[in-house]
Amino acid sequence: MSPSLVKGMADSISHRGPDDEGFYISGSVGLGFRRLSIIDLSGGHQPLSNEDGSLWIVFNGEIYNFQELRDWLIAKGHVFKTRSDTEVIVHLYEEFGEACVEKLRGMFAFAIWDEVKRTLFLARDRIGIKPLYYFLSDRFIDFASEIKAILADPEVKPEIVPAMIDRVLSFNYLPGEDTLLKNVRKLAPGTCMLLKDGVPQHRQYWDLRVERSAISLSEAERQLTSLLDESVQLHMISDVPVGFLLSGGLDSTAMLSLARGKTDSPLSSFTVGFDDSSVTDERPYARLAAKRYGTDHHEITISSKEFAKFLPEYVWHMEEPICEPPAVALFYISQVARNFVKVLISGEGGDEAFAGYQGYRNLLWLERLKSLLGPSRGVVSTTLLQLNAIFRSEKISKYAPLLTLPLESTYFSGTSNPLSFFNRQSQEIYTKQFSGSIDKRRTAEVVTRYFNGTEAQDVVNRLLYVDTKTWLPHDLLLKADKMTMANSIELRVPFLDHKLLEFAASLPGNYKVRGFTTKYIAKKVLSDKVPREILKRRKTGFPVPYASWLRNDLKDWLHDILLEQKTIERGYFKKKGVEDLLCENQKYGAHSKEVFTLAVLEIWQREFLDKTNRTVREQVVLAGEGS
Repeated sequence: MSPSLVKGMADSISHRGPDDEGFYISGSVGLGFRRLSIIDLSGGHQPLSNEDGSLWIVFNGEIYNFQELRDWLIAKGHVFKTRSDTEVIVHLYEEFGEACVEKLRGMFAFAIWDEVKRTLFLARDRIGIKPLYYFLSDRFIDFASEIKAILADPEVKPEIVPAMIDRVLSFNYLPGEDTLLKNVRKLAPGTCMLLKDGVPQHRQYWDLRVERSAISLSEAERQLTSLLDESVQLHMISDVPVGFLLSGGLDSTAMLSLARGKTDSPLSSFTVGFDDSSVTDERPYARLAAKRYGTDHHEITISSKEFAKFLPEYVWHMEEPICEPPAVALFYISQVARNFVKVLISGEGGDEAFAGYQGYRNLLWLERLKSLLGPSRGVVSTTLLQLNAIFRSEKISKYAPLLTLPLESTYFSGTSNPLSFFNRQSQEIYTKQFSGSIDKRRTAEVVTRYFNGTEAQDVVNRLLYVDTKTWLPHDLLLKADKMTMANSIELRVPFLDHKLLEFAASLPGNYKVRGFTTKYIAKKVLSDKVPREILKRRKTGFPVPYASWLRNDLKDWLHDILLEQKTIERGYFKKKGVEDLLCENQKYGAHSKEVFTLAVLEIWQREFLDKTNRTVREQVVLAGEGS
């Protein structure tokens, strides 16, 4: 193994670990590491070995129960040379082998090389908080926290998989283990892989399918209070300053309120706003929370120029063409936060654990209505659509056709998974050759398979399970990790502690959605911990005015990049179809997600396939400066 190759791969992701570097080279095996020091600042150098040097590990993440595990291992006779959580994993592997992952409570992606058995063991945390990619050929394996490290190996030639383009455009993100690049895959959350003699063996060691609990609501509230407090306490463990991302919503405010008294150090908080009145300004609510809990508060404002300027870097860091405009805001606020802290805590995951989105409530009521209508729902659907020709109701237009569809299909019509758009428009936008190569069943299968086996669960829990297996790890958590680590910041998500998530999954759906109230039990538990103004406000998500910017400040740039000859000559999209899409969006603002995803996809191809990074960056910077 070439030391320069391993160093080059590690250097390509130096932003993930600017504090230290380390390498282990033995024959054809090479491990490289870039460290962001959080626990045991003076120790914890990686790669790290066991006592006799027969096992070597590289590890990204945090193990929150490491002290408890360390004490147990010491009692068993293991000798430690550091205070790091990394070393705990090595000794656990000595005790339990592959089953060591089942003892860990935290977020992690790690690799252990067994010099004696000549095996490589890869593992990823249960939820997929930390990424882990690998390239496996018949001659070698490359693995890393980011794809760009794998592409630093000259043996890996980036080659696009066209079928994945349809998956990206159908979901506006890329669910599943495949990436857009041939033979570059993601290790699935809750999965480990043992490689011996070039043959991989995958094992799923965790899933969220748990037995429904018969627990009373009052007892559930008591246990949830305890679990939330415990999770935040564990996530506060750090040898460096910890800060909080405030969105102005319930979840992030709750994390801050629960952190009071759990550290002697002053707490910092951070939030972001936009110089555009078309979206709700979250900053007043974040200021309210910061004042209530006495944090050192920081906030910034982002303009369309800054948004545009960062887009190529957004694609470069995300590595997957995802429609996630809030990620740009997360990058900029992380850039500010790194001047004060190394660890940020956010409320990510609360909505997926306790059904915080209105879509869950809407689909629940839609299923109830379909059950009530029975065989007549087809007639009702047709009648409503006929009436809608007169009344022109957006809600009737959206929901009436869904009365005749099963839950699985209505899920794909939701805001987070708009498969219906490219089903409907693909013939107008895709070229004939590209359209002929697409298998819509393959596109959807990566998500539909998670509906299988969940029929016995109630509607809310079915939807939460599917989102936890797909949208959460492959979109939201990917954004959270990539944008913060781009600024050498570690993001922690206490709502996604697996014990807390398992408890949430065991609760019946009506503890989460009751009547028209979403996140019912969480709101009850947090009612005395969060200001009433925040608890009672209408959920807005994290609104970014990108739709307005794409139609105004960035209009010319958007048209240029999507209609440029280079883009059209790739052979995937008809120029007329793209022109019509842009025209419709310009008039009605109806397709912001679609045109943004198309733009991100094209930038991705230029960044990762064409190697014309400088040209694209110059185009976007000029567009931003001219707005």
